[in-house]
Amino acid sequence: MSRCATVSRSLDEPVSGTAATATTWLLLEQPGPWGVEALTSSHLDPALGRAVETAAAGTGVRVALIRRPGRHADPGTATLRQVYVAHTAPGNVWLHSATTRDPQRLLGLDFAALGAGDPRSFDAALGGRPHRGDPLALVCTNGKRDACCALLGRPLAAELAASGVHGVWEVTHLGGHRFSPTVLVLPYGYAYGRAEAHTVKEALHGIQEGRVVVEGCRGCSAWERPGQAAELAVRSTAAEYTAGTLSVVRTEGRAPRWEVTVTHTDGRCWRVTVAQGTSLPPRQESCGATVLGAPARMDVVAVHELRTAALAS
Repeated sequence: MSRCATVSRSLDEPVSGTAATATTWLLLEQPGPWGVEALTSSHLDPALGRAVETAAAGTGVRVALIRRPGRHADPGTATLRQVYVAHTAPGNVWLHSATTRDPQRLLGLDFAALGAGDPRSFDAALGGRPHRGDPLALVCTNGKRDACCALLGRPLAAELAASGVHGVWEVTHLGGHRFSPTVLVLPYGYAYGRAEAHTVKEALHGIQEGRVVVEGCRGCSAWERPGQAAELAVRSTAAEYTAGTLSVVRTEGRAPRWEVTVTHTDGRCWRVTVAQGTSLPPRQESCGATVLGAPARMDVVAVHELRTAALAS
């Protein structure tokens, strides 16, 4: 049986512009097995999971469960859980962490403020503080959503942890099963597809140096998908790999064609034309799909540098 990731790789389907979108990520450690909808089908209280999902809806906050790589036993007691929140918009990138024995405290968060880049409610509700450790590498491993995430993601997470990489977690869902193994690097929010251990290590090392690795990059979650493709195209065209320097300030048009304006902190500006295409031939977009589909792809048609950002206004 052909798996969705195997077919996508064999067709050399492009990964740029395929990252999940979220300005802010909220991550709660939850041991034990995860179901398809992990917030309501894991050992987390499903009523709490539904309440958190409702509170986060429309705020720009994406909530996911995490667990340590390896065996997934759940002792069933009130263990100390790790909680993270990360904001990914350039100019205000941050990662805060906390621990709690009572996940109900998540209901004390101001989700709208977190989505807008204000961490104060996280710090107040959970005793959070800025994270001083290594950047995080979140590897999607939820086999209940797609078999490829388990078959390819779990070995990658285990390999990274065994080789001494800090900040590695398994995560419930990053989207794009056919690009497994998929990895999200925080705090900057760049996602990677078809990831291998050396790629993840290089991405983490780059973030520690304030540099973005574009090899295998799906995009930054702070932007919608046309903006993700446009930003990566500018990085490659201008050989600009410094993190936090590029922003998507305007996206005009609608599918299947957009004009995206990308600016640099030094005043440079680019106008990027992005067209939505389809990846052919039709295939299962995930291992659990019952019908064939032709997934959308973001194709960069042109990159034009303008003289200054003022010309884009």
